[in-house]
Amino acid sequence: MSNNLPERAPSSELVSPKIDALPGLVRLAATSWLRTAEWSVVAGVRTTRKVLSVATNPASALDLVAGVAQAGSIFGDVAKAVGSGVSLPQAVIQVSASLGSSNGSAPALAPAAASARRELEMQASLREQGQALLARSRDVWNNEQGHPAYARILSEMAPDEGRILLLLLRGGPQPAVDVRTGGAIGMVSSQLVAPGLNMIGPRAGTRYLDQVPSYLNNLFRLGLIWFSREQLRDPLEYQVVEAQPDVLAAMHSVRSHKVVRRSIHLTPFGEDFCRTCLLEPNEDLSKLPEHQAPQDLD
Repeated sequence: MSNNLPERAPSSELVSPKIDALPGLVRLAATSWLRTAEWSVVAGVRTTRKVLSVATNPASALDLVAGVAQAGSIFGDVAKAVGSGVSLPQAVIQVSASLGSSNGSAPALAPAAASARRELEMQASLREQGQALLARSRDVWNNEQGHPAYARILSEMAPDEGRILLLLLRGGPQPAVDVRTGGAIGMVSSQLVAPGLNMIGPRAGTRYLDQVPSYLNNLFRLGLIWFSREQLRDPLEYQVVEAQPDVLAAMHSVRSHKVVRRSIHLTPFGEDFCRTCLLEPNEDLSKLPEHQAPQDLD
């Protein structure tokens, strides 16, 4: 018996010229009826072929009956679980687990059921964590000190970065300069030659001076410092920086240059982090210099 179905004629060939002559709504209804009839014929041919295969092959008949019975049982179990108040994803998980256990093997969840289980577990975990957080907020005897993120931040910092934070906390905001092209052309379109030059590495006593830009980027990523476009009040701070070899080399690398003065500050979060994690317990906090917060510029 051949398995080839009759080729489906294009929809345009099924619509006769007489139908084209009908009014709009009537023509639409007639065309829809013809396409529905075409689908019914093709589906009927497929069903007939399946029935003939079952009639000539007893094994196919048994497989068909078993498949229909199993599908009906599965849908019945899912419907019963949903009717009792269980959500649809949870019902699918329960039925899949029961099928796996009845086969004598570990539950083999379908991808959709496994995804639904992961989503439900994640939602439950997040909800439990949120409820525990609110419970701690209502506990008047809770004496937790320091932000919970401090432990993670310490694990993501290099030792030299701790020295930089102490310098900023005890020494105050640090000066930094950008070297840009100047002159008449620089007034129209100034180009950046060297950004963020500073003396934080030598002043903090870092071990790897060439890693200071990376250290500052990481501290900024952690929310502990921020880069201000404003300069410090004391101009003498910049005279020392502008006399450093790397700054002079950047100045001499172009025909005409200009120096833009900036500053590096601790964020309020960074200040609290340093006081909590890096300072000695008996250190006087009142003598620490102040840092400008980002919102102070608004």
